Amino acid sequence: MGVVMGGSRGQTVRATRHAPPLLSFTLAALLVTGHARASNEPPWVAPETEPLPQGIVSARILKADQPILASPWEGAPRRGSAALDVHLPIFAARRGPGCKGRFLSIGPIAWVCEDAVELAETPFVDAAYRAIRETADGLPFRYYFVGPDGSFAYKKLHAVDVGAPDMQLEPGFAVAIVEERVVEGARYGRSHNELWIPMRDLGPARPIAFRGEEIKPDAPADVLPFAWILVDKAKVFSTPGALGKVESSRARFERVPFFEEKNVGGARFSRIGEGAWVRSSELRHATIAPPPPEVDVAAGEKWIDVELESQTLVAYEGKRPVFATLVSTGKGREGSATATPRGTSRIWAKLFTSNMDNLEDEGATRYYRMEDVPWVQFFAKGVGLHGAFWHRSFGHVRSHGCVNLAPLDAQRLFFWTTPRVPAGWTAALPSTHDVGTVVRVR
Repeated sequence: MGVVMGGSRGQTVRATRHAPPLLSFTLAALLVTGHARASNEPPWVAPETEPLPQGIVSARILKADQPILASPWEGAPRRGSAALDVHLPIFAARRGPGCKGRFLSIGPIAWVCEDAVELAETPFVDAAYRAIRETADGLPFRYYFVGPDGSFAYKKLHAVDVGAPDMQLEPGFAVAIVEERVVEGARYGRSHNELWIPMRDLGPARPIAFRGEEIKPDAPADVLPFAWILVDKAKVFSTPGALGKVESSRARFERVPFFEEKNVGGARFSRIGEGAWVRSSELRHATIAPPPPEVDVAAGEKWIDVELESQTLVAYEGKRPVFATLVSTGKGREGSATATPRGTSRIWAKLFTSNMDNLEDEGATRYYRMEDVPWVQFFAKGVGLHGAFWHRSFGHVRSHGCVNLAPLDAQRLFFWTTPRVPAGWTAALPSTHDVGTVVRVR
């Protein structure tokens, strides 16, 4: 699976498990003692570094997904990326190799080269600002699928349908449309990747209403008291067993109570109410599990548990479950390239969106490309949690290895986990002060 960091096309992000010692704000202040004595207000400027012009308080980012580094030198480990046109605060400035101007500290363990920004007197963004905001359906853009005849994409609107295309789009590819224009009666859409596409070749993706369940603090400690129906129409029997009277039915994705499970004649049935039983194979029930050793239980550390057998996910704070939902994990056999690997990891990168495709896989029997997949959290190399708007198979294996979530669930977890994505950023990697949330797949 091809994965692109924060929409920065062509640049793949790799995990950095052990970064070199990094400058914190305290260390930055110590480095600029000579200037700090004159003023206790940022930005602090290191010795032998020319001061910033009077009144400069922010750095305006000049390109989308501008790389943010963990240290003030070219080639330093990646810390994240910033959104186009956003004004980020400047806390410190110092010289460093690989930058003609000064390196600017724009946050904890976060530096950007002055060459890539515009110094400004404009106030910096509010701490609550998000480059991509939460939405009612969990989708940050309007997504469309390319129709059965395929389409072509163009960098310039005036070239659409008359000039040479810049990209061929195969049937089933997905694009995020951020603008539409009408030219000579024909409607064209601009994708988030800055390509114009004839809207006649696209069909809209329908929002998915399903979402997981918040777990109350007084819920039982040993079993989750609810489950979800997995099939389109699950028969509800008066007694456990197929010979019982059919009382009613439950619809797919319906949340139902869970009380107990019984084995009757070699088939398992779950009780979802008084005199109400369904086949256990027709529902999904997540199980409670103890935290792995990597979790600081005493501190109530957040962590995520993905259970392959039940195709469910449970989010915890310490030992207490706080949220549960259905997922779709990898469809491949265990150990294959399309399986979700078992094990315990930490989230090593969070991106608001990322392009995902297999276009470089010469052995692929079918190519796919999903632009701007939302709420991406990588935890095991290129395997991550993310929203999926192209299917409704939650509760079944389906993916190429990632843990697919309904968009609303992916959005909920994205803003719950760490590392935090600071104001104005589009992606973030962990730091010594903001480690990634533990994710266990079992």
